[in-house]
Amino acid sequence: MQEPFILAVETSSRIGSVAIAFGEKLVSEIRFSGPLKHSMEIFPAVRGLLDPTGRTPGQIEQVYISQGPGSFTGLRIAATLAKTMHLAEAANIVAVDTLDIIAANVVRLSPGITRPVGWSQALPADCNRIATVLDAKRGQFFIAVYERARQGRRSRGAEDDFWKKVVPDSLVTISEFLDRFACPANPIGLLGDGLVYYQDRFEADGVFFLDKQHWSPQANKVHRLGWQKALDGQFADPLTLTPHYLRKPDVTSESR
Repeated sequence: MQEPFILAVETSSRIGSVAIAFGEKLVSEIRFSGPLKHSMEIFPAVRGLLDPTGRTPGQIEQVYISQGPGSFTGLRIAATLAKTMHLAEAANIVAVDTLDIIAANVVRLSPGITRPVGWSQALPADCNRIATVLDAKRGQFFIAVYERARQGRRSRGAEDDFWKKVVPDSLVTISEFLDRFACPANPIGLLGDGLVYYQDRFEADGVFFLDKQHWSPQANKVHRLGWQKALDGQFADPLTLTPHYLRKPDVTSESR
């Protein structure tokens, strides 16, 4: 059976990206040229991915999108693209949580996902907690927390580890986060674009920061997590699909 041709889209944060894949195999990825270029660059980027393959948009069978939380405008761009492709080409849609996508830069979020070489080289071996952080404006942040879990016997050491989401996507202030999670006896590692302008305010005993190269959500991780959901038959209903905002959009903040 031929593997489905997949488009993965990440426009939830500062710098967007798109990728194409055949089933589990990622073919190529394009990252946008700078912050907040989503509306200008998404269609040229998709064309740039398709042209070398000789494929057309009509041959895309599945569309995976970053559903949020994140940029209101960016999330709408991805949702609108996915719905349009479903209506025009009957492409199936998979919606993936943005904070999970960021976490997937350094951990594996399911024991069923094959772990590539170097999956978590950025993560200290004794780190048992991480949190992903996105700026929600108004002094608040979108945050989710993950803890290390074990998969059966550790016959292969750390490769038997996976990570479980223990605090779902939440809208909190920095002080609320630090009061609850900053613990010197059990340090928590932070990553995410929400730290770009606010890293110094998150500094506290029991908090450390992963390398900035792992902060941004990426289309290749949208594909990795989306593929697992597709295998499980977790396709979104295009009629009811909406971005996961966590709070209502503010029409006065659409420059974000």
